Amino acid sequence: MLTDLAAVRAKLFDSVASLIPTDRWHEQADDGGSTVTHLLLHVARHQDLAVNSVIGHREALYLRHRHELGLGDAPYGAALAEKEDLALSAKVAAEPLLAFVHDVFDATEVWLRSLDTVALDITPDAAHGLTTHGHLTGDEFPWLYGMWGGKALWWFVQWPVIGHANAHVGEGISVRNRMGLSPF
Repeated sequence: MLTDLAAVRAKLFDSVASLIPTDRWHEQADDGGSTVTHLLLHVARHQDLAVNSVIGHREALYLRHRHELGLGDAPYGAALAEKEDLALSAKVAAEPLLAFVHDVFDATEVWLRSLDTVALDITPDAAHGLTTHGHLTGDEFPWLYGMWGGKALWWFVQWPVIGHANAHVGEGISVRNRMGLSPF
């Protein structure tokens, strides 16, 4: 799992973020799809909620970063949906975004290093974590509560942390290529 986390982090930064100039992170390639800003924020938001709020029973790191991100007045569910809110993304600057994304990946790595594999079959109370520590409600995000409810801890590592991020890395590579920035 640590290797998978390191791999998705490396792909996200080495194949997407580092190859697209930050002044283009708000740009939609071909006037459509997600921006790099949204992809980074979205991946970090899901990982943060899964690891910190649902599994760790702690406040989402997003709550500490939201003002620096320029999202202090945004809803707590900002950037969770797959469809980007361009007005919201436009408020986010590259440096605070990078700080947030790295903070989330660092916290996940620390947690995984301390994880006893015996715990992988435990089913955390996702609704409690999302409500209490993520400040979200089932009425606002029924799809998230439904998707995450009743899932074992191993699932949270395999989907919101690894699988979901890998899917968006592929999307980010497509954005990069459509911007004409493929290194190949």
